Amino acid sequence: MGEYITIRKAGGKWTIRSGGAILGESNNALELSEGDYDPVIYFPRKDVAMAMLERTDKTTHCPHKGDANYYSIANRSSTTENAVWTYEAPIDAVAKIKDHLAFHVGDSIKVEQI
Repeated sequence: MGEYITIRKAGGKWTIRSGGAILGESNNALELSEGDYDPVIYFPRKDVAMAMLERTDKTTHCPHKGDANYYSIANRSSTTENAVWTYEAPIDAVAKIKDHLAFHVGDSIKVEQI
């Protein structure tokens, strides 16, 4: 795997917002860079309002990270399906992302450094 995936502590404080609601804030987020993809911020579960997430049946497999499980975001105005993913048992090379969540950034979901 070598340099294909790198994980480092994301500097500063990070926040996740959806539908006007703050889903989480963290000073302990991780930044995962994978190949030519844009970096992804992974938030510790303990820093996310898990009550706003609903587990779904969706799973995917990444040969570099392992099997991902998904959550939808349910807030007052809408539900965003399969918007959050997590590697509950990642492969050893990316073990740092265990117990972390990543979010599909888009019109209704914002991940920002504050």
